[in-house]
Amino acid sequence: MPTVEVPEYKILDRVEVDPRRTALVIVDMQNDFVNPEGALSVRSAPDTIHACKRLLDFARREHLGVFYTQDTHTDGDPEFEIWPKHVVKGTWGWEIVPDLRPEPGELVLEKARYDGFYGTALDHEIRRRGIDTLIICGTVANICVHYTAASAGLRWLRVIHPVDAVSALTEFDMHAALRQASWLFQALLTRSTGITAKAASPTA
Repeated sequence: MPTVEVPEYKILDRVEVDPRRTALVIVDMQNDFVNPEGALSVRSAPDTIHACKRLLDFARREHLGVFYTQDTHTDGDPEFEIWPKHVVKGTWGWEIVPDLRPEPGELVLEKARYDGFYGTALDHEIRRRGIDTLIICGTVANICVHYTAASAGLRWLRVIHPVDAVSALTEFDMHAALRQASWLFQALLTRSTGITAKAASPTA
């Protein structure tokens, strides 16, 4: 096998966001992907729950918009020709992990493909709320996280990836996805501890 050198990418110590124009998108943190007993378990995903929860607590405290994507399939889905059967609607594996359970008012978007914008109301809800920045975390780095972030980038939205809150099937996939995101659509890479809220401007 050839050895591939990972192109350099930068992880910022601090990224400041305007809570009024920022939303958190938690991608596919469902039992089938995150729990070791899941049908399509990502080995490193459980290690990201704490970082995702830190981001969720931050979003709730600072009144950011909160969106979840929930990968959703039914029997006979053509995706099962690519992957083992997973996240069938209504099953335990389809449910969002308990530690990240949505609260009332937080929007859960069921999606049929990798891209969280495809066939969902995500774009509409972002535009309606005047959001121009998305903090995107979850799983899998080079699949649903990447295609959701790429779709956001194509809409000229600012994308932030907290790298400790993203998981991948392999280390190569993780590095490749983060480098591509930071290079191709200028995503900002940081850690869940590095995101801070911009202070509101004083009123006259």
